[in-house]
Formats: sequence, structure tokens, C-alpha cells
Amino acid sequence: MFIRKFTAAVLAAALLLWTSGFGGAVKIPDNELSLSAESAILICADSGQVLYEKDPDRKMAIASITKIMTAVIALEYAENDDKEIRFTKDMCAEGSSLYLKEGEVLTLSQLTAGMMCVSGNDAANAVAVGIAGSLDKFAALMNEKAALLGMGGTHFVTPSGLDDEEHYSTARDMALLCRYAMSMESFRRIVSQKNITVSYVSPEGKTQSCTNHNKLLSAYEGCIGIKTGFTKKAGRTLTSCAERDGVRLIAVTLKAPDDWNDHRKLLDCGFSMTEGIKAVSAEQCFELPVVGGKSDVIAVKPENDCICAVVNGRPQEIRVRVFMPHFVYAPQKKGRFAGKICCYINGIKAADTGLVYAEDIEFDT
Repeated sequence: MFIRKFTAAVLAAALLLWTSGFGGAVKIPDNELSLSAESAILICADSGQVLYEKDPDRKMAIASITKIMTAVIALEYAENDDKEIRFTKDMCAEGSSLYLKEGEVLTLSQLTAGMMCVSGNDAANAVAVGIAGSLDKFAALMNEKAALLGMGGTHFVTPSGLDDEEHYSTARDMALLCRYAMSMESFRRIVSQKNITVSYVSPEGKTQSCTNHNKLLSAYEGCIGIKTGFTKKAGRTLTSCAERDGVRLIAVTLKAPDDWNDHRKLLDCGFSMTEGIKAVSAEQCFELPVVGGKSDVIAVKPENDCICAVVNGRPQEIRVRVFMPHFVYAPQKKGRFAGKICCYINGIKAADTGLVYAEDIEFDT
């Protein structure tokens, strides 16, 4: 059990970043953007703070950005069981496709990578049936996950996003989902790639080169994901994530005829009103008491910098909390996990990093 403990160095950092009061939300005025989207939202990925919104709670068809949820469930499942899935005729689907053939076998993670890159509806069905046994049972898993994430305006019916009257979400809910998905290393690795090579289990040795449909990966500086979508009913839907100077933003647009430009406008405005502040430096080093060692203390340091995205013009309070034990027993090895540092903006966690031992400590013999 870890307890809260402040060191002088970390506490000093917290005090230096303190500004009194919380203030009201700072948002981009609608008339500054003139978006084509009927519904849109822009948030800070780390803190979840809303920077812009346009009818964000309207329930709408969302097309293939649905596959973000399908991928989240698939990749979490694959962490424990990256099972092999054989493609069957009942997994076929209309629309965009990975062009899978009956009898072909892929691992769940490779199937998911192909699905996200080319938005394959056949791959989405294969993921769903491979995990849950049927599309209906997989939809139940999707809705269960949505509830856990607080997506109160969402209901899933298909793993692909093909039109259905009972299949819908909101821009705000999709931003919540994107924020969660982009916290997963396996998900980020897939959606950030412009091209992916999918490897098959059977036929043995078969590979397929896939080009990501997300043009922003090439057209917008700092874009690191995530997913496009289109159906006649939903129109053009798009989710994106971009990072600059430690600030990560997520944008969502629904029914946006000019979605690429909408996202450029949203992200440009977002970056112009935010900045990354280094709340904790990876260079900081402090001490933890040691029992039974050749030294009475051991040096501990953060694994990485903690950079918080703050909004210009809004009073904000940044606090740093360090979680580690009162003391440790020798021996300890350099690089081993020692605790965690969390940084909060106005009470909401905005960044964190692990603490590791900066040196070896041996028994005092």
C-alpha cells in the first residue's frame, strides 16, 4: 500500500505552479471557426478539459469511428489471449473491406490493425464473432464498456458502424472514448502509422500492405491518430489526436462535409490557446529511507517528465502528488519501480509517471 509523501523538491515544484482560483471554462467562440460539422468537440487529451463544443450531446450516426470501441475491446482481449481467428462467410460485410477470404486465419491483434487502418467492415465482424461468438453478443460488450466510460448518450449495435437506427453516439461521448483509447499503447501504435503490414497465420507467409485512411497523419503536424468514418446516413465523421510540445488534443466532428479542414481549424485554435508546463522533470532526484542497507537512503527519480497542458488566460492550480512508501528494505536494484507521481490541474489528473530507483542498494553486511 502506497501512501502520499511529498519531498522538498517536488513540493517546491507544486508551489511554483500554483495560481489561485479556478475560474470559468475558456472556450473558442463558435464564430471563430465556422465549422461544417453539425456536431463537434475539442478537448485536452490529458485533463479532458473542453476547449470547444458545438451541439456535442446530440445523438447521431457515427459510421466507422465505431471501430475505435471495437479495437479497444479487441486489444484489451488480446493482451491476455491473442487468439487466432478463422474468417468465415458469415463474417462478410458490405462497404469498406480488408478483403478477407473464407478460411484465412489472422491473430486478433493483426486483424485489429488491419481493421483500423483500412476500416474493414469484414475485419470488424471477424473481431466481434471471434471474441464473443456473435455480433449481438459483441454489441453487448461494446455497450458495457461504453457505460463504464461514462458514454451516456451512446448505443452500439454493430462492430463496424454500418447504419442502424439504434446505433448512435455523441461527439462528447466519442471524445471520452478517444481519450481512453489513446491511453492504450497498443492502440496508439496502430492508429499513428501511415502504413501497416498485416501478417496472416494462414496462408502461411501471406502479408498485406495497408494504407491508413486518416490523411491528417501526413497533412497535419503532430497528428498521431485516430479514425475516419462515412456512411450515407452519418455523412463524414472524424476523430483526431495531435500532439505538440507536450500538449495533446482530441477533436471529434460528426456529419462534417469539410472534416479535414474542420479538424485543422480546431487543432490550430486549441494549440494557440494552450501550452505545456513541465510540472515534474525527469532530472529531479530525491531520497527514500532504506532499512538494512549500506546506505540509509536511496535515490529515486521520475521515469519521464510530467508535462501538463494548461489553458492560457484561465486561472489554474497545478498540484503534484508523490505516491511511495515511508521506507524500503534493502536490497534494491536501479531501475526497479519505486512509486508514482501524479500531476493534477484543478483537481483533475493531467499527467503521471512512474518513479524508479536511481541506484543499487546492497545489504549492510
